[in-house]
Amino acid sequence: MRDYVELTKPRITWLILMSTAVGYYFGARGQWHLPVLLHTLLGTGLLASGTAALNEWYEREGDARMRRTRGRPIPSGRVTPQRALVFGILLSALGFADLALGVNRVAAFWGLATLACYLLLYTPLKRRTPHATTVGALPGAMPPLIGYAAARGALTAEAWVLFAILFLWQFPHFLSIAWMYREDYRRAGIVFLPVVEPDGRSTARQMLVGSVLLIPASLLPAYLSMAGRLYGIGALALGLGFLYATLRVARERTARRARGVLLASVIYLPLLYGLMLAGGARA
Repeated sequence: MRDYVELTKPRITWLILMSTAVGYYFGARGQWHLPVLLHTLLGTGLLASGTAALNEWYEREGDARMRRTRGRPIPSGRVTPQRALVFGILLSALGFADLALGVNRVAAFWGLATLACYLLLYTPLKRRTPHATTVGALPGAMPPLIGYAAARGALTAEAWVLFAILFLWQFPHFLSIAWMYREDYRRAGIVFLPVVEPDGRSTARQMLVGSVLLIPASLLPAYLSMAGRLYGIGALALGLGFLYATLRVARERTARRARGVLLASVIYLPLLYGLMLAGGARA
């Protein structure tokens, strides 16, 4: 059972559920319905887990060539590809059904759109173009839409602000990972930007642009009265700190500096969400 749990990438699923819950919070506007929230998190968690398992099934040959992924359940032989495929399909179907029956059709649609965009667009494009990172950021930013739609039944400007924040955050986050493991990705035939441009200039530039644009995007919740002044001050401070980390990697393109951006990114998002929720409670 531990091997099947590993197929679902629980650490990534936790981040997805956190973003989904934030979306639900702002969509609900204080009108909480616990059964709906529980079904939202359960359905999204099942869909995310199924998507992860199907992704590992699809990329099993490339994973076997990468040092950081060769120990995963399928390439290591602990789970057969056939069982992983059935497991992924079953989880995805259960997740979609739970969102459709226990929440609403809008949330179910965005859950299915996330799965389809990730598996049918981003995953195959990773071996064809470095622009796959941009495509992959689209499904990566959809969890708040699922949560917001679950609470409201529709999407408004507030939902798209949450989408924009998560979309922009992913560029420095994932490009730092791609830079750190670029040799592994090269062996697997994945053409991320650090693989096709080894000097790292374009990678650092995209990371920098993403962190710069993230600052005004993160201030939009205060402008739309989703959160108060304290949130705006905190978001600006966090954004400047994140920007500083990307500036350092732009000046010194090393794995150490890229790791610094990765660390800054995993600190930034939960803190921003925490400020957003605290500020939203007082807005």
